[in-house]
Amino acid sequence: MIRVGVVGATGYTGIELVRLLLQHPGVMIDVVTSRGEAGRRLDNLFPSLLGVSDLRFTDPTDADYTACDVVFFATPHNVAMREVPALIDQGIRVIDLSADFRLTDVALWEHWYGESHAAPELCAQAIYGLPETHREAIKAARLVACPGCYPTAVQLGFLPLMKAGVVDTGSLVASCGSGTSGAGRQAKLAGLLTEAGESLSAYGVSGHRHLPEMEQGLSGMAQQPVSLTFVPHLVPMSRGIHATLFAQLTTEVDDLQGLFEQCFATEPSVVVLPAGDYPATRNVRGANICQLAVAQPQGRDTVVVLSAIDNLVKGAAGQAVQAMNLMVDQPEWAGLGGIALTP
Repeated sequence: MIRVGVVGATGYTGIELVRLLLQHPGVMIDVVTSRGEAGRRLDNLFPSLLGVSDLRFTDPTDADYTACDVVFFATPHNVAMREVPALIDQGIRVIDLSADFRLTDVALWEHWYGESHAAPELCAQAIYGLPETHREAIKAARLVACPGCYPTAVQLGFLPLMKAGVVDTGSLVASCGSGTSGAGRQAKLAGLLTEAGESLSAYGVSGHRHLPEMEQGLSGMAQQPVSLTFVPHLVPMSRGIHATLFAQLTTEVDDLQGLFEQCFATEPSVVVLPAGDYPATRNVRGANICQLAVAQPQGRDTVVVLSAIDNLVKGAAGQAVQAMNLMVDQPEWAGLGGIALTP
């Protein structure tokens, strides 16, 4: 039995992670932490867990992780980087769902996050937790940096084109929409129903923190520098990310559909839809799945890729569980077999 701890279990990502771990046949949750809810039962804060868990929140300063094989951080950025080094020194493996270790360039991280990094020596050691590109490295990792939700949808969509080297890597475009849970569980004006409902709005157009993560990952796939224009949008729904991706062909490709199907033929978390079908966020809601479609409108030189994920599952908690399974030699899909919810 794999014993785990979850730091920061009161947010949307944290409670989604707890939900998945409670259903995992090979996992026991030892500790869940929260400063504000210490001593409170999880099923009191989240009644969906009634009859499922009798765990109580522990204050992080009192938490004992010594029995844990793996500790997850479902915290805002700048928390994990202060606490992870001590856990690594104890031989505990860590999966960080925040952005603290996603960028290998510490100066770039400090530029985008506006503060000094507390554990710069670990940035180069952390393994990026996208199984489709880093599976073997994840297996041996001491520290996994779980990808962001937008970067997951965007990188998986572009992956076949980057590997094949058939598009202009200097002119990639990603127009993406996310549900309101992507902004976290804190009370914010923009996330109120009367503010977000019946409206579609762009944000972060001049620069978004996920951009350097995406360019880093795509550059690794293409084995050359990549330039991406990224425009995120807030969509009036609770879950989901839909990404529309554009790339200019530099060489003729006879079978784009076949290129995508072959690239993901053995990937359990990626479904390439039949030609002419398009993904929708409702079709992946609650599932650790990325649905993809590819098209070449009017037979011109622009390739359009459509990508849909649940931002809390394949875009966060589900992907973290997938990484954990690889790290502890469990079946990669263990605990992740839930079918998407309809409606």
